[in-house]
Amino acid sequence: MTTENTTQKKYIVALDQGTTSSRAVVLDHDANIVSISQREFEQIYPKAGWVEHDPMEIWATQSSTLVEVLAKAGISSDEIAGIGITNQRETTIVWDKTTGKPVYNAIVWQCRRTAEICEKLKKKGWKSTSATTPG
Repeated sequence: MTTENTTQKKYIVALDQGTTSSRAVVLDHDANIVSISQREFEQIYPKAGWVEHDPMEIWATQSSTLVEVLAKAGISSDEIAGIGITNQRETTIVWDKTTGKPVYNAIVWQCRRTAEICEKLKKKGWKSTSATTPG
C-alpha cells in the first residue's frame, strides 16, 4: 500500500454541547490543545422554573464551532483521527421522524416543570427505581 495522497490522521476533536454554550477543541496526538471555539446560545424561560433551548440553535452553534475550530487549527477533516462528544446530561429533545425537525424546544436538565410529578412518584416508593434504571 502506498502512502501517496493520504493524509496522516493526527488530531482529535472534542465537541462539548453544554448547558450555556457549544464548544469544539482540536488536540494533537500528545493531547496539546491546538485550537478552541465556543459559542453561547439563548436560555429560554417560558415560565418560572422552566428552562428550554432552541434545538436548531444548539445544532447551529455546535456545527459552527466545529467548522471554526478546524479553520483556526489550519487543518482539514481528513486529518481527524477521532471525535469525542459530550452533552447536557438529561436534556431532552423530541425530533419528528419524517422531517428530522424538532417537535418542541429542548427541555433542559435543570427545568423544574416535572418536580411535582417526581415528588408524587417518590412518595409512592419509586425513588430507588428511578435512581437505578434511567436510560
